[in-house]
Amino acid sequence: MVMLLHSVGLIPCSNQQKSFLFHSYYRYRCIVCSSETGLSIRRQALEQVDSKLSSGDERAALSLVKDLQGKPDGLRCFGAARQVPQRLYTLEELKLNGINAASLLSPTDTTLGSIERNLQIAAVSGGIVAWKAFDLSSQQLFFLTLGFMFLWTLDLVSFNGGIGSLVLDTTGHTFSQRYHNRVVQHEAGHFLVAYLVGILPRGYTLSSLEALQKEGSLNIQAGSAFVDYEFLEEVNSGKVSATMLNRFSCIALAGVATEYLL
Repeated sequence: MVMLLHSVGLIPCSNQQKSFLFHSYYRYRCIVCSSETGLSIRRQALEQVDSKLSSGDERAALSLVKDLQGKPDGLRCFGAARQVPQRLYTLEELKLNGINAASLLSPTDTTLGSIERNLQIAAVSGGIVAWKAFDLSSQQLFFLTLGFMFLWTLDLVSFNGGIGSLVLDTTGHTFSQRYHNRVVQHEAGHFLVAYLVGILPRGYTLSSLEALQKEGSLNIQAGSAFVDYEFLEEVNSGKVSATMLNRFSCIALAGVATEYLL
């Protein structure tokens, strides 16, 4: 309190107090300036990495990240995580630690199922309303139903149900915040764990519509992409190291683990 009153000029300061306040203020300013400089350098580095990834030069992007790895003003968290040593756990041990193995490895979410049922009910209700409103004959109703059945079958045969999945996923993201949050958390788990174990994330999609726009592919609900040419080189050589396999195993399970924890 005395220092605060001194700083606003309500109590006269002695020379010693002035010196202490000056050095404290100077040290605070140095810390702030150093922090701002570090953030600026880190931001510039990430922009360069983004630029390399956007141009498709994955090797240059990974090389740049590794040059900055662990440095005070660089990317201190990239590859900074250490994996827990492997061991086999029994179901009893997991239960004692409050972990339900079935829920962890196969999380259930009824949100999308309920949305699908609601869409089916809405489609049937809309058909009945249109029948009454436009006074359709039985023959017209039959041909309309036949047309919808043809489109549904065409989607199943030609696109493996991709168009239906696209409509369902888009509806889920639009009207269900719970479903949207679940997808975001799942992909964030993959993205974060990959960065921490030293695998550079290249991009992500959070919806089927976004995947269609970016990749031109149907039947993709969401996904994350990584700079994985080192892993592919090991696969092509026929020898995958235990370290690399463990890293990608952690990344693969990170999504469901995040859903379980959150």
